[in-house]
Amino acid sequence: MNSSNRPTRSEQREEARAKAKAMREQHKKSERRKGVLIKASIGLAVVAVAAIIASVVIGGLNGNVNSNQSDTPINQTTNNGFLIGANGAMFTASSTPTPSSTVGTMIPASPVKIVTYIDYQCPYCAMFEAANTDQIKGWLDAGIATLEIRPLSFLDGRGSPNEYSSRAANAALCVASYSPDKFFDYNYALFKNQPAEGVAGPDNQSLFDRAKSVGVKNENTIHDCVMGKAFGKWLTKTTNTTLDTGVPEYSATFWKDNHGTPAVFVNGKYFEGAVDNAAAFAQFVQQIAAGNW
Repeated sequence: MNSSNRPTRSEQREEARAKAKAMREQHKKSERRKGVLIKASIGLAVVAVAAIIASVVIGGLNGNVNSNQSDTPINQTTNNGFLIGANGAMFTASSTPTPSSTVGTMIPASPVKIVTYIDYQCPYCAMFEAANTDQIKGWLDAGIATLEIRPLSFLDGRGSPNEYSSRAANAALCVASYSPDKFFDYNYALFKNQPAEGVAGPDNQSLFDRAKSVGVKNENTIHDCVMGKAFGKWLTKTTNTTLDTGVPEYSATFWKDNHGTPAVFVNGKYFEGAVDNAAAFAQFVQQIAAGNW
């Protein structure tokens, strides 16, 4: 892409903020019609990062993954994300990914924690993933960093009736819950094959087929989860609450302050560089890892 034609970071944020506001209003109107308006909390104090490796809150395994879109994802953190370590494996109640060796010159006393907020139909999120996934994977494998992905969905309505943003996010949550070691790969595959913003996008069967292509386990469970949009209500509520209450490690007013996705943080510090500039992001991470930020 010609850099002279690419929207500025400020323009990207303004566009995403406008979309998020429109989607919040759309969701609220829809919920009022159904008589079950989601009431998000009106404020959230900024909290300190308690540790580099976050405590993972594990939900119980639901026996029925197609219960009227009301299920809660498994393996999520306290901040509704999914924490990934060495080899792209997820931290779960029974698994703590451990690097086989630590290599390179950028070795912090503790791993830095990268947090990303993403929407699977956000083109700028896809740009960040394309530019940075390989180097992030290297940091994970070397024990230099952990990565917490916090999926949102606020771009529905532009490809109605298929609503790709929420369907893709639900599919990612299905993989995170029932084949967690493949979530990192599936997250990347979704962005690599992202449909254009404003189009319907692949159907649910195609989303499941892509999950199979990255080697997920528990295929039958994931199939039912994807086809039934099992985490649909959880995703809507979490998105609305997140957009209203901000980023706990950074600011309670983050989204209201003209910011959008991808929103990327390293040890609670916001990356304001170009989303497709891998060198700038690497320098940002290196400075924080070395204690120079």
